[in-house]
Amino acid sequence: MRIAALTAALTVALLSLAAPAAAHRGHSTLSVIEVDAATGAVTVTHDMAAHDAEPALVFIAPNAQPSLDDADALAALTVYIGRRFRLSDATGAAIALTLAATELDGDDVRLTYRGRMPAAARAITVDSTIFADIHPDQENQVNVRRSKVTRTALFRPGSEPQTIALQ
Repeated sequence: MRIAALTAALTVALLSLAAPAAAHRGHSTLSVIEVDAATGAVTVTHDMAAHDAEPALVFIAPNAQPSLDDADALAALTVYIGRRFRLSDATGAAIALTLAATELDGDDVRLTYRGRMPAAARAITVDSTIFADIHPDQENQVNVRRSKVTRTALFRPGSEPQTIALQ
């Protein structure tokens, strides 16, 4: 009887340890590109979980603490995102993006970048490789909004850039 009770208690304890690990089954980011149809102003927000970003800091900022509380690590992350998320207009010209805001709230991380493209552009090309070099199961969803129309693209490690028509 004691062996059965001990076995049951051990099983429950092991399952309770495994449950949090099983709950987190992938890594993802959500990027939203908003294009002002009149001016060509571009705002890009990247939303990610700190529990995905912080382990990546070991690779992104190897000389800093792997924590978003470390100013050097956070600065390296913003530069990394700037390199791993690229936009170009219909002519193939890169759309320069500049960091505009950083918001950290618990497990939520939001980085906002701003840029400009030709107002009359009919398409935008997106290349999102955020964390694809770090997490083999990374998935990046990108929503592009212009004139109340939203288009969505999905990127995984090895994905090619995608051109999205603008309304």
